[in-house]
Amino acid sequence: MSAKFTSIQEAMASGETLVMAHRGAMASAPMNTMAAFELALEQGADGIELDVQRSGDGHAVILHDFSVDATTDGGGAVAEKSLPELRELDAGSWFSSDYTGERIPSLDQVFASLGGRTLFNVEIKSGSAGSGLVEEQVAACIRRFSLANRVLVSSFDPYVLLNFRLLMPNVMIGFLYDPELPSKYLIPLKKLSHEARHPRHDMVDEAYMRWARQNDYYVNTWTVNELERALELRKLGVNAIISNDPKMLVDAFSP
Repeated sequence: MSAKFTSIQEAMASGETLVMAHRGAMASAPMNTMAAFELALEQGADGIELDVQRSGDGHAVILHDFSVDATTDGGGAVAEKSLPELRELDAGSWFSSDYTGERIPSLDQVFASLGGRTLFNVEIKSGSAGSGLVEEQVAACIRRFSLANRVLVSSFDPYVLLNFRLLMPNVMIGFLYDPELPSKYLIPLKKLSHEARHPRHDMVDEAYMRWARQNDYYVNTWTVNELERALELRKLGVNAIISNDPKMLVDAFSP
């Protein structure tokens, strides 16, 4: 589906509700792996959402947790392992034996394989090791693959987004949040120039959408895995829905 859009800016402004695959098609494949990303594209998702943090040797790698324990056959902190060490781990068999041998990808690998084929929501993990360095790695990778027009960068941490905005002012930014927004983020948030808000889906109603439009924000909401709620959000006019099951939404939204 994303082939019809030449940029994420065009997609957000299209008036359509985009389907973004949360960590890939994670309902059907191990999250944040190439298998999950490829499957999401096969299922027709407009884009993929993925989590980025920094390995011990300074690479931007794709994992959600700060340790590898839950989604690999290894143990320990991501920030204490080199990319080669991370690549040795099995990141698929925890999900299903069909995915035994699936590896942890780097952002370079994802962009090299999928860069011209889809849109990206790159979430920089808040609290990841090496403050400021993760943003630098992400920015460098976007530049290497000339993907500034296909990427939106998001984070729960406005300080991360402030850093990234200085590095790449031409890349769209989305602020992620839920109702428990820490008070320490209110001041930096006021200083943050950003194009999109990424609220948890239960925060979105007609009043929220009116507020967002009045403030010129795109609204990309997470994580929506129930079809009825997805249809409600589409009717409200959200710009993108982030879901574990992109196929369900693609099928429902198809004419």
